[in-house]
Amino acid sequence: MNAADDGRQQLDAASVLNAKTTLLQLLARAGVWSGDAEELIGLVEAGALALAHTEIGESGRAAPEGNGERYEAGWRDAARAAADELADIAERTLRHALAPDPTVSSPDDRSPVGRAEMERAKVAITPLYLSYTAVSDLDPDATEQVLTAVLGTMSPRQRAGYPGRLTEFATTHHARLERLYTEYGPGSAIAIHGRYSLVHSPTSVAVLERLAAAPAALHEEWDAAELPPAWLDGLITAWGPTAP
Repeated sequence: MNAADDGRQQLDAASVLNAKTTLLQLLARAGVWSGDAEELIGLVEAGALALAHTEIGESGRAAPEGNGERYEAGWRDAARAAADELADIAERTLRHALAPDPTVSSPDDRSPVGRAEMERAKVAITPLYLSYTAVSDLDPDATEQVLTAVLGTMSPRQRAGYPGRLTEFATTHHARLERLYTEYGPGSAIAIHGRYSLVHSPTSVAVLERLAAAPAALHEEWDAAELPPAWLDGLITAWGPTAP
């Protein structure tokens, strides 16, 4: 039985390539550099494969009943092998997306922050920030400098998964973040205090996550970017003591 017989619709390789090429051309017309576009599409491809692997692993699809124990064991082994191969393909696709040029460092090593990585970070932090507070007129105009320091603490692979890490951080510390932005953010009694300027920027969510996960690396990158130490100190004070 083929895909057409049971009503399934599957794209052939030529049609997939056509869709990808069309998207690349449309993005080029919008001013997106081809390298950035290739990277974003590669991440979507790798992510789709990884999500499919997870879905297969979680679905627990059982073998058709009535075929005996040996058939069921073979079914499980084949499903496991297919899932493992899918995971390997997802890994290779991710590596290719993050380092398409053989001269580029490994995606597991820290490297200069790319434009697409910067834009992905901006897309990730803004809705998280706005879930706690409003846009502030006092937002310091240093978003890219701060995000360069934040992303500089990570490898390309870690940057690719950073939106998920940020979301997990915001979920885990929801109450604490609510308190911080209420007491120190837009509309608070100390809204004009320069020491807490970074609380008025969406980048503050990313900085807080790095302070929790990689404080030494963040301080190193912060100093290298020559960002105001007071911004970091103020955010640490507003966040409060770290639980042991």
